[in-house]
Parts: sequence; C-alpha cells; structure tokens
Amino acid sequence: MRKPLPAPDPLLRLQASITARDDRLLGWLYDHGVFTTDQIGAALFPSLDFAQRRLRRLTVLRATDRFRPNRAYGGSYPYHYVLDQLGYDHVHAQRGLGRPRRDQARRRKQSLTARPDLPHLLGGNQVFIDLAAHARTHPDTALDRWQPASAFHKPGVFYRRGGNPQMMVHGPTELPRPDGAGVWTEHGRSVPFFLEYDTGRERLDVLTEKIAKYERLVCLSNWAWPVLFHLPSARREANLHHRLAGLDLDTVIATATTELRLAFGASPAEQIWQLTGGSADRHRLIDLPYSDTHHDDEFPAHTAPRVNERTA
Repeated sequence: MRKPLPAPDPLLRLQASITARDDRLLGWLYDHGVFTTDQIGAALFPSLDFAQRRLRRLTVLRATDRFRPNRAYGGSYPYHYVLDQLGYDHVHAQRGLGRPRRDQARRRKQSLTARPDLPHLLGGNQVFIDLAAHARTHPDTALDRWQPASAFHKPGVFYRRGGNPQMMVHGPTELPRPDGAGVWTEHGRSVPFFLEYDTGRERLDVLTEKIAKYERLVCLSNWAWPVLFHLPSARREANLHHRLAGLDLDTVIATATTELRLAFGASPAEQIWQLTGGSADRHRLIDLPYSDTHHDDEFPAHTAPRVNERTA
C-alpha cells in the first residue's frame, strides 16, 4: 500500500501563487502595518474590483488577514488589511530574516486593532499611497523609497559615516521622529523628504517643538531633507506659518492641507506645498529647495532648484 503523499508546505504553496504586485503589497504591510481596501486598490491595482478579488485570494492563502473597525455612531469602516502568519513567513524568507515568531501576526493584529491612533497611522500611510498611485499612472515618476516611523526610533539612526559622533549618543527624544520618510523621483531627479502627518489634535507648540528637533538634526549633521507637514485645514496651516514667521530656519519646511487636496483632487506630487518664511506660492514636491546631496548613494541627487522652477 502506498504511503500518502505529504501535505504541501503552505509557504511553498503561497510562494507559487505570489505575483510581483503581491510581493510588494506584503512588503508594505510588513513595514507599514495596515492599509484599507481603497488604499491598496489605488496604489497597486487598475480597479477596486480587481483589488478586492486579489485580496480575497491572499486572505484565503493566509498571506493577509483583515478586520473592520466599528464606527462610533454605528456601522463599520471598510476592511483593513494586515499580514497573516504566512505573509510574515514569506517576507522573512524574501529578506533573509529567518523564521518569524509563530504568533507574530496575531500579536501585530491585536496591537493594530486596539491602537488609539490608528487614524493617524492610516492618514500618514495615505500620503505615501497617493504618491504611489500617482506614480502608477504617470510615467517617469516613482516613489523610490518609503520608510516607516519605526525606522527612526533607535538612537544613532541619523548617524552617517564621518559625521558628528554626537549623533550616536543623542536619544530619540532629542532628535526628530518623523511619521515616515521617502524619496520621490521625476524624470531622473529625486528629492528625499520627511513627513509629519498632523490630525489637528495636538497643540501648535507640539509642532514647533518637532521643528526644533529638525533644526538640531541639521546643526549636528548634513541631513537637510525637506520636512513636509500635512495639516488638516487652511486655518491650521495659517496658524503654523504665523508661528514660524520671522524665524531663521535652516530646515526646509513645506505645508499642505487635506482641505486643499480634496478641493482640487491633488496628489502630494503636485503643486500643493507652501514654504514657510516666504510667499504664499505653492510648489510641486520635486521642486522643493533641497541641499543634501548625500541622501542615499542608491538614488540620484540633484542641485537644489529655484522654488519656482518647473521640471520639463
């Protein structure tokens, strides 16, 4: 009597079904935690229906899991997707990280579903999702890098070889902890940036304290990335600009608002960013003044353009 064939390895079964787009999505979920169906569809798929079908398949394969937070006044939000355990196994295998904890997916999902600032996390992710969606439909543009907030939590993370040794000893409370960072590229030139996503619930003093930390970073190092403050309203933006008026800042601060973006259906790549300490003109992300030519040897740097210069 023949012995029954062993059951196929679930991870091998998953990996045999994974597309390049799936692989990118699983990597994003590993790094950034959670996305809604709409976010995933906009960034990676030609239609929401296509995205929903593929997400259902990935969930059946146990690469992803999902939950629906309840609304305060009844009903629930759309599905929110996270990694399931096989998703963690796949990403760890792809990145050579060794096997993850067997309960990693369960613990991460519990943490995210109970997270009081989940709207803040989703809002910050949305800015990068919108850049990825813009790049999907605009040739010669790309979101070349997207780093999560957790990438900047460890002491010494801002230290560069040959830089100020003090960068190794400054604690995370003395230097900025951005909500994310990225490198945006158009037509062969790129600009790195930090993102501060603001929901309007913090005092303006908290925002100015964050800017002071970016000033300290510039003072101690050659990090000079533009800092993007994504604010909820024009009033909040005007109040922040008023607070910063007259200050001689070394950090490039640019602001945009959810109100403005919704009114014009504008992506973060477009002409929505207003520099502090200057005119009320708005600029594209790629045109923000930028002097740090060593942001990453992997990506092309460019000479800082004039703020009114437009890329052909």
